[in-house]
Amino acid sequence: MSSPIPVFLRAQASAILATAVDFSTLFFCTEALGVYYGLSTAVGALAGAVTNFLLNRSWAFQAQSESVGKQALKYALVSLGSLALNTGGVIACTETFGFHYGFSKVVVALLVGIFFNYPLHKYLVFKAGKRAHELTATESKS
Repeated sequence: MSSPIPVFLRAQASAILATAVDFSTLFFCTEALGVYYGLSTAVGALAGAVTNFLLNRSWAFQAQSESVGKQALKYALVSLGSLALNTGGVIACTETFGFHYGFSKVVVALLVGIFFNYPLHKYLVFKAGKRAHELTATESKS
């Protein structure tokens, strides 16, 4: 059996790029456009989710064997949960503890990403199937 590390690393790189889109959208909407940070959090999460889906499907998990529609539906359901956790978490941390919304966003995003998004993406949305493992084995032999 091949090591899952290359898939994990690609998934993390995808998450980092999607997070950059998410955070830049959040801060742009809030700071430049004056949008309420709670709404900006949701808009940023949506932009990041679209970025992450496309990168995960084509590169991180290399999971093009399942129909894009079926994966997109599963991804959308996971993303709705992620959106709720991120938005609620940012608002709760900011309002309850008085943290700056940016700090709240970083803390909440890390927790949601590690304990919610990655496991559901790996085992539900982009099941690391035979094709991904074959590619990983080929990469490690190169």
